[in-house]
Amino acid sequence: MSTQQMPIFTRTFDFLTWLLPATNHFPRVHRHSFTSRLLDAAFDLRERLEEANLRSGPARLERLSQADECLARLRVYLRLAERWAWLTKGHCQHEVSNILGPVKCNLLHSAPLAPARERGWG
Repeated sequence: MSTQQMPIFTRTFDFLTWLLPATNHFPRVHRHSFTSRLLDAAFDLRERLEEANLRSGPARLERLSQADECLARLRVYLRLAERWAWLTKGHCQHEVSNILGPVKCNLLHSAPLAPARERGWG
């Protein structure tokens, strides 16, 4: 297996590293509703990408489509957080904006990457 890291894994990891502490400043009253949904969408995105990486053919494409759905939800939640001034405009344009586009084709046709532990993530 290849040990090369694809940019999508680095970008989503960095995004999660930024997002989790950023949500600590959201109003407490919304922690179990809005904040939970935002974080679930972000973690679901990362998980669907990892699952797609472990599959091939139609199964891989299905997981990438699910990741695309997670990304759409994530964008809505980030726009709401920006509208409510819980996040600043610059933060919402974090690398998530172009996460899936050209990477979708690359993931569909590439061999799976090494497991996270071999890539130094666990």
